Amino acid sequence: MPENEARTEKRWDIGKRVLTFETRPLVMGILNVTPDSFSDGGRHNDPSAAIELALAMQSDGADIIDIGGESTRPYSDPVAVGEEIDRVLPVIQGLAGRLSIPISIDTSKATVAKAAIDAGAEIINDVTGLEGDPAMPQLAVDAQVGVCVMHMRGTPQTMQDDPTYDDVVEEIYDYLQQRLAFCLDAGLAKERVCLDPGIGFGKTHEHNLRLLRHTARFCDLDAPILIGHSRKGFIGKLLGDKTADRTAATLGVSLAVAAAGAHVIRVHDVRPTVDALKLFRACGGIR
Repeated sequence: MPENEARTEKRWDIGKRVLTFETRPLVMGILNVTPDSFSDGGRHNDPSAAIELALAMQSDGADIIDIGGESTRPYSDPVAVGEEIDRVLPVIQGLAGRLSIPISIDTSKATVAKAAIDAGAEIINDVTGLEGDPAMPQLAVDAQVGVCVMHMRGTPQTMQDDPTYDDVVEEIYDYLQQRLAFCLDAGLAKERVCLDPGIGFGKTHEHNLRLLRHTARFCDLDAPILIGHSRKGFIGKLLGDKTADRTAATLGVSLAVAAAGAHVIRVHDVRPTVDALKLFRACGGIR
């Protein structure tokens, strides 16, 4: 079956609504309310600024807003639970009744996730693949929300210390398959789970490129696939300039993975991505 046809058959049940992928990948807008995220750290610390950005992303065509209060860039320091809640909760509460698209909480801590869900979040986006906090799987089951399960080798503090694989594509494919089985055994419905190969999390630049070239392989898994590549270091490496603006290059990757069948594309720049996907589809790039 062609990968784009397979995409339309999948769905993501996030509890209050069901997300589908009939015409294009969904666009998840990144909203980091942190002082130290690699690309936009410190820009949206004020809750009112973060709320306005979320509303602007919705106006620009975002399908999901992913809010995070802890940086997971390489070698970043962990954040205490209370501080993380203090960063994200005012934003989620401030968006209540103003945002019509779902909110995703980007956290690996069950206490943070619960506070966010109680305030209105509908998705848990966990970079540890639901392994970082033993309470997270049961919370996801009890709350009946969607989850995104990502692959990361090690922790943000260790993940870039010489990551090695015999076959990066097949090893991460197997890991995601095993985590999907774990989710089902834990009591999560299959339709609630989205999977993410974790671009930039415990991978070299070449690993990242190889994973992206094999996006279609991950789409063989029995769940929607999220790709999070936006503005990451491998782009600067490939461009030969770490200081270059990475917007256009990020768009290039977005179109490539869209053509390969990805279901969700997580990006900083929503409007250019939505416009590019619209024209890409109109010209036959997404069938």
